[in-house]
Amino acid sequence: MAKVAYYPGCALEGSAGPYDKSTRVLVKALDMEMVNLKDYNCCGAMEVKNIHPMLQTYLSARNLAIAAEQMGLDTVMAPCNGCYHNLKKAEYETTTSEKTMETVQDLARKAGDPVYKGNVRTVHLLEWLMEEKGPEGIKARMKKSLNGIRIANYYGCMYTRPRQIFPEKDQGPGSESTYKPHFMDDLLEAAGAENMDFPLKTACCGGAHTLSDSDTSTQLVLNLLQAAEDSGAQVIATECPTCHSGLEMHQVRAETEFGIKTHVKIVYFTQLLGLSLGLSPRKLGVHENVSDSIGFLKDKGVI
Repeated sequence: MAKVAYYPGCALEGSAGPYDKSTRVLVKALDMEMVNLKDYNCCGAMEVKNIHPMLQTYLSARNLAIAAEQMGLDTVMAPCNGCYHNLKKAEYETTTSEKTMETVQDLARKAGDPVYKGNVRTVHLLEWLMEEKGPEGIKARMKKSLNGIRIANYYGCMYTRPRQIFPEKDQGPGSESTYKPHFMDDLLEAAGAENMDFPLKTACCGGAHTLSDSDTSTQLVLNLLQAAEDSGAQVIATECPTCHSGLEMHQVRAETEFGIKTHVKIVYFTQLLGLSLGLSPRKLGVHENVSDSIGFLKDKGVI
């Protein structure tokens, strides 16, 4: 079983604390092994790319270089869609452009940082779970079925776009799809959940507009919430901290600012899988979610 370097990024050490908690206890419960990436830096997020895209590529490549050159690992696992996207983008750009690789390596030498040599891959938490355990691995350890819970699986936009930076996807049976992703569906179905036909699973949540244009973000989130409820879902399962926070905050804002109330619960997929394995909801951080799902989950018998 592969050991990976865990890259939490900024969000999982801040607003997405429950995602970090549930990731750590879920991984431990499944006997998988990850170690914290040493001395990591921001992946470059959105702001740095606006200053200079090459700087963002270098910042992401620095993280990959630390994993390989200082930790002896060839895989970095990032649960955050933004981090995953930026690290994968750095992989793609340094692989396909000799000039980009030379620039990244030159910047590393000038900064006294480990030099990236292109020998590291990035995986999302969903991909790592599918590689190491898969649906059968979840079934084998399940203690409490998610039976009776109807779920809309929401992947967000950065898990699949732009498609060219994810060459491992769309490779036929067993691979993830950029057009209709299914890894989260597969894992939660193995835990007993009923996956609903949710048409907006890769639609944008408006996360980048939250500060500059809150009304636009609220409307985009409201589209997701209402589509989930129209599909019959009781829960939206998330695998991105920005999407999760946006859904929670704008669900509240849609009610307080526009008088539109929705009832679907927002829960990290790691929390749902953890509950199916019999893990404590407190250890999974369920009580820390803004979206209060405790009563609902109790009624369903998983707490």
